[in-house]
Amino acid sequence: MAILSPTRRNVLLLITLSLLLVVVMEWLHLPAALLLGPMFAGIFLAINGRPVTINKQGFSAAQAVVGAMIAHAIPPSVFGRIAADWPLFVLCIFSVIFASAILGWIMAKLQVFPGSTAIWGSSPGAAAAMTIMAESFGADVRLVAFMQYLRVMVVALVAVLVTRIGMGAESAEHAVATFTLFGPLRVWPFIATLMLIAVGFLIARRVKMPSGPLLITLTLGIIVEDSGLLTLELPSWLLALSYALIGWSIGLRFTREIVLYAARALPRVLLSVLTLVTICCGFAFLLVKFAGIDPLTAYLATSPGGADTVAIIASSSHVDIAFVMAMQTGRFIVVLITGPAISRFVAKRLKR
Repeated sequence: MAILSPTRRNVLLLITLSLLLVVVMEWLHLPAALLLGPMFAGIFLAINGRPVTINKQGFSAAQAVVGAMIAHAIPPSVFGRIAADWPLFVLCIFSVIFASAILGWIMAKLQVFPGSTAIWGSSPGAAAAMTIMAESFGADVRLVAFMQYLRVMVVALVAVLVTRIGMGAESAEHAVATFTLFGPLRVWPFIATLMLIAVGFLIARRVKMPSGPLLITLTLGIIVEDSGLLTLELPSWLLALSYALIGWSIGLRFTREIVLYAARALPRVLLSVLTLVTICCGFAFLLVKFAGIDPLTAYLATSPGGADTVAIIASSSHVDIAFVMAMQTGRFIVVLITGPAISRFVAKRLKR
């Protein structure tokens, strides 16, 4: 007689494999390990016929936590820095977004991926948010995740290499995050944060807007943080659980056919990512030439996505951190706002 049912064995295997992959990826200092590890574990189980079902409400709650995390990551000071040099920021931010939209359009035109999926996957930043939102707007979330996190890993690798060249090997040794699962916890701010997440989750259930749990909680979080009412408290274990739920939800939807499809498209997707990185290097050169920004600051500021990794690298380098984070955060917000409209616009043009 079996001690565990097939379903329980699958769940146990999913959790064990996820933990193993996260540990290995953290040891290798790969970005987004807390999401990618569970996603790869989910893919492994899905293509080997070991089904596990993730509750939709759990997935929505995880979206709300990610919304609160994004709100906490946007410092109020960033808006003042953007306002001070707004023409420069507007030009750089929209140039990168335009370049990524063109690359997405080309990939859709060449039928590398379906139109809407190619546009969402090519979005230059906000990888977790774009992956979550894409499904609500009709894109294939599996392929969007594949494109987004391939870009995150390539951009992070190139950023570390550029920092090593620009600052020497010792600077890049500190350009990785130290992850602590259970750190000090401020109890009352944590309870208030959970209440805010619950409110965002419940409002989203009522209004039923696309990606509502993420966007509504994000908006509420920015309001309470910037008004000084509350500093959100999000312990690492809560974020890890939320990332795991999102990673599992995406990975468990894969099939052998989708994996083979993504593998065949890998060279062209990689070429697209490297093209975007090269274009952003061109924008960085223009910042150096015409705005007097130092080269390393310009490169990190225009780097297409992976804002958390860029922040870690910038903090361990002799660069203008305020400028780098203002540019990255500004683009993150614009991508978040304009992503659906750009996707719909390009998809309609492709149909015509």
